[in-house]
Amino acid sequence: MPAPSTGKLTTSSYAILGLLAIQPWTTYELAKQMAVSLRNFWPRAESKLYEEPKKLVAHGLAEVRTDPVGRRPRSVYSITPAGRAALQAWLDEPGAVAALEFEALVKVFFAEQGTKEQLVANLERIVDDQRARVVVDAEWAGRYLEGGGTFPERLAVLSLVGRLQADFNDMILSWATWAREVVEDWPDDLRAAPPAPGAFEAVVARARGRLTPE
Repeated sequence: MPAPSTGKLTTSSYAILGLLAIQPWTTYELAKQMAVSLRNFWPRAESKLYEEPKKLVAHGLAEVRTDPVGRRPRSVYSITPAGRAALQAWLDEPGAVAALEFEALVKVFFAEQGTKEQLVANLERIVDDQRARVVVDAEWAGRYLEGGGTFPERLAVLSLVGRLQADFNDMILSWATWAREVVEDWPDDLRAAPPAPGAFEAVVARARGRLTPE
């Protein structure tokens, strides 16, 4: 059976559809799962995610049932056969290239418009935040190593994505720690600061090493 028209669906729609392909969820559970599992590479406001399941139902890609729970019934969404077909078709399409959404880095980019104190504080916050994420990554991986984890049946793909998430968080932590040390020697007037030693040279050398045929 051909899938219904999906012209108005977004990547977030398909992310929700992918979660529904794993198991049925309430909208609250979907939003929390998105925050837990896709936080590093597809962060979205929780409030906006509550509309996505309804959109999937309108497209015939999901269905909803009402379960009585206490005084307030809850809506539980599950994927339809058409939804699985649409998800498989979407997986066959090329995805957009990687993009970085990092507000703290925008502040580093314009740091010379402020003070050295502001830049140092911003970098220290990045270090603290990334240390916390590295700990979370290690705890997550440890649960699967010990035979736990929420979805052990998905271990193969989780190992691929989890490795990238952990490498990314570790890379940001290493960069912020390095940047904090570099800025320590800068003058108060950031417009008079020298470039970080070897920064541009490292970028060029790394690119040449990656692109040079063996």
